[in-house]
Amino acid sequence: MKLKLAALITLAASPAMAASKNPFSAEFWKLSNTDMIVLIAFIIFVGVLIKFGVPGMLTGLLDKRADGIKSDLDEAKALREEAQTLLASYERKQREVQEQADRIVTSAKEEATRSAAQAKEDIANSVTRRLAAAKDQIESAKASAIRDVRNQAVTVAVAAAQDVIAKQTTAASANALIDDAIAEVGAKLH
Repeated sequence: MKLKLAALITLAASPAMAASKNPFSAEFWKLSNTDMIVLIAFIIFVGVLIKFGVPGMLTGLLDKRADGIKSDLDEAKALREEAQTLLASYERKQREVQEQADRIVTSAKEEATRSAAQAKEDIANSVTRRLAAAKDQIESAKASAIRDVRNQAVTVAVAAAQDVIAKQTTAASANALIDDAIAEVGAKLH
């Protein structure tokens, strides 16, 4: 029963509601209709906004905002171009530094190769000089040894000859030898 009563109230209220929403009905233009009051208030609000130039202010604010965004975009574009220029510059410098480093490494390798070759040559020359010095020392030692052996042989031969002469010489033959030696020395000195 309660359902039937609610349905009847709804049916009775719906033609009035429908009439109040239709601007072509007489019900819409009554001050008791809230939709009309809202419409009048909205029109007055829009009129006040237009009277005080709010749309122009909003347009000006939007234009300022658009100009600010445009200047920000231009500045960002300029910064991007500057960054790209700097990046290109740094990449070029990096390539130059890399090329210079490669040249330095190549030069160092060549210098090391030349130094190694020079060191080998110096070592070979040093070994040759030392061998020559060693040969000279050996020859000198050999000549010294031969001289020492000859001197020793002469000393031994003189001692042996002295012994032989002393054993074979008599006093008369010794006197004759001394006289011959004195005469020979005297002849050579004059």
